[in-house]
Amino acid sequence: MAGRRALKAVLIDLSGTLHVEDTAVPGAQDALNRLRQASVAVKFVTNTTKESKRNLLERLHRLNFDLQEKEIFTSLSAARSLLEQEQLRPLLLVEDGALEDFTGVETSEPNAVVVGLAPDHFNYQTLNTAFRMILDGAPLIAIHKARYYRCKDGLALGPGPFVTGLEYAADCQATVVGKPEKAFFTQALSDLGCSPNEAVMIGDDARDDVGGAQNAGMLGILVRTGKYRGGDERKINPPPHLTCDSFPEAVDHILKNLVSK
Repeated sequence: MAGRRALKAVLIDLSGTLHVEDTAVPGAQDALNRLRQASVAVKFVTNTTKESKRNLLERLHRLNFDLQEKEIFTSLSAARSLLEQEQLRPLLLVEDGALEDFTGVETSEPNAVVVGLAPDHFNYQTLNTAFRMILDGAPLIAIHKARYYRCKDGLALGPGPFVTGLEYAADCQATVVGKPEKAFFTQALSDLGCSPNEAVMIGDDARDDVGGAQNAGMLGILVRTGKYRGGDERKINPPPHLTCDSFPEAVDHILKNLVSK
């Protein structure tokens, strides 16, 4: 903790940390309420690209989580910002449920390839179209490169293997906008008025959540829910500030050890 300032903000992953699809992590709602009573800001940061922010918020409300849309920062938001800044027209490889977050973005005669989690679109024809576009000079933008994620029937491939396949085939390097990129975390913190050394991240992905946050200067807490597999905490350096069983245990640690009394 040397050189760190008093804790001002907690960033919280969603899928795998607070819930897995339509099932909440036991005790997570109460733990979030307890955290809100402390003198820290809370923001939810997610790489989820299967659904729009509005649909995600509705899912969380059905699970009795108390949060507002403005508190959610998604990799879809970061991708849209990049497209607008660069004035790009994307071929969007995302699920139909996520297209809402790109409303108003011009997609005719696309000149960029954007890849999120798109199980219904990861077929040879679509990926080959993307491959040819990249060969012709279109930039490849990865909303994120997660290897896998947790769904209700087990682990499932994330977009990372498909992005890596396109990189390999086209001999290029994707621009990644979501976790674990440093810019994603600093952008999420920017409107909270605090610096990375005043924040902590809680998530179930050792590399993307915890490793990314710690590389950005935050503390990282890894939870053994969601996509966690035994030994994940040893896959990053430095290791997590803490590895614990669940989000409620992470909140207990924060309230006992990191929040100013």
